[in-house]
Amino acid sequence: MPYIIVILLLIFAVFYKQEVIKEIKYVNRQTGKIEVEKVAGEAYLKWLYYNPLGKISAKTIVKNKFLSEYYGKQMDKPESKFKIPAFINEFNINLEESEKQYFDSFNDFFVRKLKPEARPVNTEKNSITSPADGKIIAFPNLKETDNFFVKGKQFDIKKFFENEDIYKKYENGTMLIIRLCPTDYHRYHFPIDGFVKNDIKIQGDYLSVSPYAVKQNIDIYFNNKRSYSEMDTDNTGTVVMAEIGATMVGSIIQTFEENSPIKKGEEKGYFEFGGSTVILFFEKDKISIDEDILENSKKGFETQVFMGEKIAVTK
Repeated sequence: MPYIIVILLLIFAVFYKQEVIKEIKYVNRQTGKIEVEKVAGEAYLKWLYYNPLGKISAKTIVKNKFLSEYYGKQMDKPESKFKIPAFINEFNINLEESEKQYFDSFNDFFVRKLKPEARPVNTEKNSITSPADGKIIAFPNLKETDNFFVKGKQFDIKKFFENEDIYKKYENGTMLIIRLCPTDYHRYHFPIDGFVKNDIKIQGDYLSVSPYAVKQNIDIYFNNKRSYSEMDTDNTGTVVMAEIGATMVGSIIQTFEENSPIKKGEEKGYFEFGGSTVILFFEKDKISIDEDILENSKKGFETQVFMGEKIAVTK
């Protein structure tokens, strides 16, 4: 009987009429033009989230910890460094920004530090800066996310935090999602001055955070492995910065000191190999999002940003 089920699934997958898959488009903030993202592992992601057999794999195998940990360990091996030149060429990585030019493994390259001048941090007093390189989507009201995700689905902030006291502060607040793809700089930094509390870790799945996945299933954000820290600020109330694990993300590594003062632009940590996401939560009516990011978000487009550039201001 199990063999018959497998055969039927294979037949269904072969003859399944796959839905039309849209390209991932974003707004280049420097030019204002809409561009198509070049996605690492695109064919695999499309199969995983649009093909019936792929969907089964995502729900049973890919989401589990062992696969991401295994691949992460492979990227730590010395022989993995031979993958670096092809990756640099295919995705046009500017290695001149890096503090070093030679790497011991692919993960060593992946978590490379950049020269300070490569990512200048906006120093305006009331500015809030991007915590990472990536594509940003903004939601002034956490309860209104229909313009980007599947209609009728809301971000379950209570499930995300798993903490009654914390989630109540932000349930009517503002959320900024910064998505890092594998080709981005993968260290993340504090977006504001303040005092950071302890790091809270929540175990979970390891599903992809690519738009191919999350546009259909917003639940990924609050079911995946994640880590978050609350920050006290002088003028912006309390702010949460969260890091989301994903498929093939070996680890979320925090490098900051808990319960200590922080400065805008200081490093908080980094992701090892894989695409991943940083989310910022603000209390209601505490910030004004930059107009271009807000308008692009209303139209359902992410905006390309770089660590250190202004994305909002304190009201």
